[in-house]
Amino acid sequence: MKASQRNHEATASLPFRIGCPVFQCEHWSTRVYPPGATKSRWLHWYTRMFNTVEGNSTFYGLPSLDTARRWADESAEGFRFSLKMPRAISHESRLVGCERELAAFLEFASVLHDADRLGPSFLQVGPKFAPDCFRQLEAFVNRLPKELTWAVEVRHHDWFDQAENESALNQLLTDRAIDKVLFDSRPLYQLPPDDEIEAASQTRKPKTPVRQTVTSRRPMLRIVGRNRVELTQKFIDQWVPIVKGWVDSGLEPYIFTHAPDDRFAPEFARRFWTSYCHVAGTEPSRLPEEFAVPIQRNLFD
Repeated sequence: MKASQRNHEATASLPFRIGCPVFQCEHWSTRVYPPGATKSRWLHWYTRMFNTVEGNSTFYGLPSLDTARRWADESAEGFRFSLKMPRAISHESRLVGCERELAAFLEFASVLHDADRLGPSFLQVGPKFAPDCFRQLEAFVNRLPKELTWAVEVRHHDWFDQAENESALNQLLTDRAIDKVLFDSRPLYQLPPDDEIEAASQTRKPKTPVRQTVTSRRPMLRIVGRNRVELTQKFIDQWVPIVKGWVDSGLEPYIFTHAPDDRFAPEFARRFWTSYCHVAGTEPSRLPEEFAVPIQRNLFD
């Protein structure tokens, strides 16, 4: 059996979805892509290592519809793209007067949906989008087509008041069957930065309170780690039993492992998966021979 087929079968049977914030990184040769794989084949190999990706690129601008079709054609069966809504909608328009931008995003997302490659798309509103904008958020999510799945991430600290604001948000998302994005940047901020990339990341990533709130069927965890991936372990150990509880109750979690330097995101994901297998009492997957190198290891067999 070919390595790509073995990887595909393994990822297709995972009890939850796990992936990185991107599917292209030049430093992933022998980690995610076979040695010598051309850039045009990176998506092919990524989707046979992981079963989802956080589509951060769509936040900065929508690719062409031809690109969406290519993504659908090149990705493995069962793979899911989780698209981030463009900042033109979430940050620049603040959810008002963005009909044209929303229509374009829905057209792009529908290509992947029709090809059975679309996971939950998520709206991330900015740190200045406070609870006094609740009606804007409510009106916007009411316009989202119900045949697609959605998630929402808030960053203003008043949404985490454990009182009226947080309750209203949770109720809105629950009523609309929209998942709440759970964001955990504690691993990033546990120590001063080790390098310039971590220092830059600490100026950008928010320190919002950590929640475990589930409002629909696909809880989404975005967790930001360190370039020394071993520093993430104690946080992985906290989340794994929670994720297993979600899985055991019939939910389909989405886990996205971020690192300040993208080159370390796959190793973060591997640690998460290995820890999950340990708690679940199963053997973690082995790596295909042709990817094997002395130090780095692939995530799945």
